[in-house]
Amino acid sequence: MKVREIMTRDVVYAVLPGLRDDVLRLMVKHKKTGVPVVKKGTMKYVGFIRRQIIFSNPNVEQLALLVNREHPTVSSNDDLEVAAKIFYDTDVRFLPVVDGGELVGIVTPTDLMPIIEKMEKPPLVRDFMRKRCMPVWAKTPINVALRIMAISDIYALPVLDNDAKLCGIVTDRDIFSRGSIDMNIAISDLGLGEDEDSWTWEGLRNIMKLYYEEARIQLPDISVEEIMVKNPKAVYEDSSVAEAARIMRRHDFAQLPVKNSEDRLKGMIYETDIMGALLKGENDEG
Repeated sequence: MKVREIMTRDVVYAVLPGLRDDVLRLMVKHKKTGVPVVKKGTMKYVGFIRRQIIFSNPNVEQLALLVNREHPTVSSNDDLEVAAKIFYDTDVRFLPVVDGGELVGIVTPTDLMPIIEKMEKPPLVRDFMRKRCMPVWAKTPINVALRIMAISDIYALPVLDNDAKLCGIVTDRDIFSRGSIDMNIAISDLGLGEDEDSWTWEGLRNIMKLYYEEARIQLPDISVEEIMVKNPKAVYEDSSVAEAARIMRRHDFAQLPVKNSEDRLKGMIYETDIMGALLKGENDEG
């Protein structure tokens, strides 16, 4: 199967030259965490911009200084295994599809999930999970949890109770949804009209960290357990990756906690990790 058979052709993209706020406006409006960048007036591919890059450079306004020109790409004629290997090896979540130097589509791990779900003999989660993860205690203050996210570049943390058992999961969105910032101000700053469908945290979470880095948002003095998702969906280490893929796709999750038979946290598995199943299957058949 080729990339062109599963890629999204209607791509949301930014243009160069442009400004940081232009990209943020796109991310808020379309609920994206990253977008390809093309040369203005053309579809000539320039690079890719992720919200984490913007967050890490809060004082940089010119898009030209933020765009990643080395972000990996695929062509529409590439086999899906090529895309799967890039996802697995680089941990990127978006692959622009570029033909002849022009942007023609985009593909994500979610696009490959149905293939993994249908595998006749899928490997086990334990073969692809990450044993190194970043758990936090339920009593951890949310500002500390946010700092852990910033340092680790991991934005979904499993939460442990006093018995060291998994009791929740907390994301940057959960934290920023409790921040004291006037949504009207945020929308006004980005030049968004009141009639635009951008009045949700799902979209505004893309700029909340920038406001936090600029000290324009105050977080309440509460613990992780007050905002976390309780009893999160998880998979067992002996579950198949097909089951993990099914849960992720149906619930729009990018990661899942992994537990052992005693319900103890063993690690995390991310959507990019699951891509390795396609490579493993190919090797087994060979």
